[in-house]
Amino acid sequence: MAPEPPLLTMSGITKSFPGVRALDGVDLQVQAGEVHCLLGQNGAGKSTLIKVLAGAHQPDGGEITWRGERTTLKSPIAAMRLGIATIYQELDLVEGLSVAENVHLGHEPTAAGFVVKGREAKVSTSALLKRLGHAEIDPGTLVGDLSAAHQQIVSMARALSHEVRLIVMDEPSAALDPDEVDNLFRIVGDLTADGVAVVYISHRLEEIRRIGDRVTVLKDGRAVAGGLPAKETPTREVVALMTGRNVEYVFPDRPVEPPTAEPVLKVAGLSRAGEFEPLDLELRPGEIVGLAGLVGSGRSEILETIYGARKATTGHVTLGGQVLKPGSVRAAVRAGVGLAPEERKAQALLMLESVTNNVSVSSMSRFSRGGWLDRGAERKAAQTATRELSLRPDNPSAPVRTLSGGNQQKAVLARWLLRGCRVLLLDEPTRGVDVGARAELYAVIRRLADDGLAVLLVSSEVPEVLGLADRVLVLREGRVVHTAPARDLDEHRVLDLVLEGSPAS
Repeated sequence: MAPEPPLLTMSGITKSFPGVRALDGVDLQVQAGEVHCLLGQNGAGKSTLIKVLAGAHQPDGGEITWRGERTTLKSPIAAMRLGIATIYQELDLVEGLSVAENVHLGHEPTAAGFVVKGREAKVSTSALLKRLGHAEIDPGTLVGDLSAAHQQIVSMARALSHEVRLIVMDEPSAALDPDEVDNLFRIVGDLTADGVAVVYISHRLEEIRRIGDRVTVLKDGRAVAGGLPAKETPTREVVALMTGRNVEYVFPDRPVEPPTAEPVLKVAGLSRAGEFEPLDLELRPGEIVGLAGLVGSGRSEILETIYGARKATTGHVTLGGQVLKPGSVRAAVRAGVGLAPEERKAQALLMLESVTNNVSVSSMSRFSRGGWLDRGAERKAAQTATRELSLRPDNPSAPVRTLSGGNQQKAVLARWLLRGCRVLLLDEPTRGVDVGARAELYAVIRRLADDGLAVLLVSSEVPEVLGLADRVLVLREGRVVHTAPARDLDEHRVLDLVLEGSPAS
């Protein structure tokens, strides 16, 4: 009996844009019922390849075979009709529509040629949500009122509302906490058990080893490895394939002795009702302090309250001896506090504006002369800041949306470097950033601290907190349960504390 042909074969796929060859003869083969992981640094061609697979881009060359027959994916609708669904990192849901309306958008239930609204759509949506283990989601709820994790479940339900045979998941765990990731992996396991194939994209290599069957690695628009066993291939080998070099250890050395200067930032009894309990914290120039904890433990809320984006219920923040006005971002920025938020595209960057405009936006008064803006001085100062952080490409006129995730983050950091901030608040600084760029960002953060900047860091990745920080505060359910030098902790100890910790003495 002849073996079943691969579900999907992409052979010699090429795609060029003006001045850029995004795909250069890429091969990808996916079997029914497998999790095939697609890896590569930002700019390697992953996004272009999955857009070709989704029918959003037409390849310049190559061949696509689906279930043994050559095919052309002329549009996203054509791909969906074949059974190929794509869930992008930036979810394409309509927040003003209900869950049921989003699930059936574009293929609403019909009877006698007429669209059937209401009960029938809700019933079928409820069945899909139950299959995904989330029967608690009300099909009538507006998508905009759901959490990020539940919005992702809605995207999966929409994919399953078609006769889907292959689902592409682009960074599906990026906004999820560990429990939600476990549920995601359970869903993936159920799908593959039913014969559905999953193409899984993630920068988190530990996830690849946990969930993947095979791996294809892209670099500079080419597949440098295809079909590697996900669980047996050493991480060092995967990183070397992605980056073209061996990465021994990505974290820079921390100082042997902790900083001894007087604290630049003092947080006393700071709290937000329902978010985090009274917190005391001191941060010294040259020190990196990490906040470790699960999503919902109050980490981001603490940063935003220090920054003035949220108003404290109790307590106060002092910077350089000056008590900051509660709930005032302007007061915090003027005193020398900068924030790089978790959602940098939505909350920090002007995506259609140039690198220069993004870097200088918090320092415009520096370049104002008699009511006129000195564009030359602005451009020169912004370029000096970006060059200090090795932002690439070195083109201050380039739209910031054209930069990779790592370089977009550098643009945010350059903004605060230009502003001359004294305290830098970093919320998930490497989210959506590839392995090689992470190492560069780690080196940049450590260098800024070595130059006297005080850094308060939040990350969902415990190794990142332990590798970067000098001192770590472990949070559980809005309260600090442990404080220690980072070198005295390990990942297992931190996880034990965030899951079952007792209040710090």
